[in-house]
Formats: sequence, structure tokens, C-alpha cells
Amino acid sequence: MRRTPMTEEDHRRVSEAIRIAESRTSGEIYCVLAHRSDSYFFPAAVSVLASILLISVGAALVLDEMWLTVSLAWFASAQVLSAGCGLLVLWLFAPLRIFLVPHSLRQSRAHDNAWKQFLSRNVHRTAKRTGVLIFLSLEERYAEVVADSGINAKVVSGTWQAVVDILIDGARSGRPAEGFVEAVEAVGELLAEHFPVGAGDENELDDHLVEI
Repeated sequence: MRRTPMTEEDHRRVSEAIRIAESRTSGEIYCVLAHRSDSYFFPAAVSVLASILLISVGAALVLDEMWLTVSLAWFASAQVLSAGCGLLVLWLFAPLRIFLVPHSLRQSRAHDNAWKQFLSRNVHRTAKRTGVLIFLSLEERYAEVVADSGINAKVVSGTWQAVVDILIDGARSGRPAEGFVEAVEAVGELLAEHFPVGAGDENELDDHLVEI
């Protein structure tokens, strides 16, 4: 079973923070915690195979300088065996994969996942387009706040960086729940300022944190 950094009590605390924050605003807050945003098997495999190819070329040059002859069949077999072993290790030890892909790719995959969650969880379908997604991906150490068009019309995007910093600090210290609670409170205060709760306001999104 996959180990989770969030207990039932942590989920309850985040849900309560969302409920309290939304009691003062017509905006909607939705939280998603991703353990990772991609399997990274294929990009890691490309890195492994490219490394094997470079090492093979280097080995061939060294052997040539030493006037040593190796049969083509033996050399090709060694390459295939190395590639197979490398791919098997990647398949069996998934946590290794992320260390073999560029930082920019990790950030890109996590960013794409944030927007995927924003759309698939219907955060973009609130009546007044005032939904906000608070997203954290642990493996990539990536956080993002995705706000719908109604909010972006009044709140500049740079405002969310402070919330992102709260999430990252919480994750870095091993307290993602505290990070989410503080992030929800910060977003709630901002939404209450620009989108105060009005008569007939309805709760359009579930008040809980989703782990994926």
C-alpha cells in the first residue's frame, strides 16, 4: 500500500479550513495533493539509453587506442544487456526515475498536472468563475495556485507566490497538512476581500483535499 503523508485528521483539518474560508467569500477553494505528477519511465529510459550509448562509444575508442579487438557481436550483446538491466532497474525502482530527468521536465509535468486537475475537478465551472485550485506535487516539490478567470480579472497572478511559498515550506518540513491549512487561510482572506459572500451563495465544490 502506498504510504501517505496525510492522516485522516489532516484531511479533516484541511476540510475545516476550506469550510471556514468559504464562509466569508463567494469564491470556491479546491485542494489537490499529488504524490507525483508522472511515472517518468520513458524520459528516464531515454536518459539511461543515451548514457549507455555514450559509454559504449567511449569504451570503443579506448579499446581502439589500446589496439584491442572486440567482435561486433560481443559488443552489441554487451550494449543490449546493459540496456536491459538499466530498464529493469527503472521498472522495479520507480523512485529512481525522477532523478534521471531534467528539473525543467519535472516542473513542466507538475504544471500540466495542476491544470489537468483544475479542469477535471470542474474548478473552472463555478457560476461566477471564482474557483481556485491549490495544488502540491510532492515528488517534484512543486506547488501552484490556479485561479479562474473571474478571480484573475481582479487579482494579479503574482499575488499567489506567497501561497506557493507556504505550500513548499510545509512540504519541505514534512508538514504538508499545515501548508495546506495556511494556504487555504491565505487564499480565503484574499477572496473575501474581492469576493465577499452574498445572499443565496451556494457551495459548488466539495470542501476536502484530494490525494492522487
